[in-house]
Amino acid sequence: MPSFDEVLKEAGEFGRFQKRVFFLLSQTGITFSSLFASVVFLGQAPDSFWCRIPGAAELSERCGWTLEEERNFTVLPLHLGNESVSGECERLDVTWDASASCASPLAHSGNRSTGNLPLATCHGNWVYEQPHSSIVSEYDLVCANAWMLDLSQAILNLGFLAGAFILGYAADRYGRILIYLLSCLGVGICGVIVAFSPNFTVFLIFRFLQGMFGKGTWMTCYVLVTEIVGSDQRTVGIVIQIFFTLGIIILPGIAYLIPTWQGIQLAISLPNFLFLLYYWVVPESPRWLLTRKKGEKALKIMRNIAKHNGKFLSPHYSEITISNEEVSNPSFLDLVRTPQMRRNTLILMYAWFTSALIYQGLVMRLGIIGGNLYLDFFISGAVELPAAFLIIVTIDRIGRRLPFAMSNIVASIACLITAFLPEDIPWLKTTVATLGRLSITIAFEVVYLVNSELYPTTLRNFGVSLCSSLCDLGGIIAPFLLFRLAAIWLELPLIIFSILAAVCGLLVLLLPETKGISLPETVEDVEQLPSHFGKCGKKRKHRDTNSYI
Repeated sequence: MPSFDEVLKEAGEFGRFQKRVFFLLSQTGITFSSLFASVVFLGQAPDSFWCRIPGAAELSERCGWTLEEERNFTVLPLHLGNESVSGECERLDVTWDASASCASPLAHSGNRSTGNLPLATCHGNWVYEQPHSSIVSEYDLVCANAWMLDLSQAILNLGFLAGAFILGYAADRYGRILIYLLSCLGVGICGVIVAFSPNFTVFLIFRFLQGMFGKGTWMTCYVLVTEIVGSDQRTVGIVIQIFFTLGIIILPGIAYLIPTWQGIQLAISLPNFLFLLYYWVVPESPRWLLTRKKGEKALKIMRNIAKHNGKFLSPHYSEITISNEEVSNPSFLDLVRTPQMRRNTLILMYAWFTSALIYQGLVMRLGIIGGNLYLDFFISGAVELPAAFLIIVTIDRIGRRLPFAMSNIVASIACLITAFLPEDIPWLKTTVATLGRLSITIAFEVVYLVNSELYPTTLRNFGVSLCSSLCDLGGIIAPFLLFRLAAIWLELPLIIFSILAAVCGLLVLLLPETKGISLPETVEDVEQLPSHFGKCGKKRKHRDTNSYI
């Protein structure tokens, strides 16, 4: 009576069928990473804006002023009294009415010189040279409202967090492919609504929902790919990260070519509708079907996989062994009820939190240090490409645990060195910072693979989603941590990043090595994984199983 892994081996562990499904689902990485980092371009600070004096619009129309002329009449007098006042967040405390002169509109302000006129704080009366270039100019997220831009990214990460719990649970209960398709539909619809939001409140609501569904597409496609390949090919999960990086690389090109934030938003949202076509070409995970006691459907899918791979399943494969473990609705308690599961869960949650916080922090740090945003963002994405290749060539030779730990340690050292390097050798500072970015990217990519390998099939999607929710928490905290600490000392965030990464590097050494081990089907399988350092894993035999015809 064959096990699922035995049937999969005969049907082809990574044949033509799996390669096709892998390539199709990997496209999700491009759209998800674009959503993940889109705020960098959706929220670009406007090149030029100023606060309009009440009545200036009517006077400008009557006098036939250009925007430049109106700005000169509005802003230049401010510099006479205080050169540090830019005219962006403050204006002259005057009102222009029908009596104002076109040649000298401030002449009616009394005997006081323009340099002695009082100032007032600007409230929602800004003028932008490019009014629809970003959400900053669209919704007046400047001056006292600038914090709302950080809020928009926090809301997106809250959506990711909600998606990890809600859609992770749903994928384990109702199926991987169903939740994937519904999530793709949700991302597309919410993305279009975000692009045409009439106000900032509607923008935030549907950005939250787009984040929730976006997380559903990414996590579900990752788990689905992992479950249809053999244990020796599970590094395809790392290759998916290359498509995530491709999205990061492509995004600045899209933003450069499309001048408005609505256009950028539509460009990263509409492709999700194309993924609905996968309904006809991507099947449900046969592993998941077996855990739901749907052995006949699982065997039908396995025969289809074998057919496309040019193989044939033996006639005696009329039944596949499945776990005796009771199938119930997963909960957090299932992840911490037994010793090994509890240890794995807590360490993985911290690893997700640390990787996301440092990764997003280093990305957003580009905005603090200045430079060409499009070029710097492209280079920062290109730096990530070697990460996946380094993992692929090492992870099946020396295992998961050591690269996982070393990448965190190297990131810690790089962040610490970068913080104390002098500014007068920028090439060295940039090189070391790039090494830190590469290292934390490796850690971020390895945690995806290790997380999916350390949970049984009945809890895999829920476990990955729950642990990765700490990634979203790190994303929520990152902008506030970065900007608040950088205000004290520009390099202080790097010190915090260094400490977090060092602790993570030590903790992951306590995880079991999963190199060459079949995916665990039950909690008991997880408890039997080798945990002490230096012990090599062996292929696990399925004991407590019965058959489903």
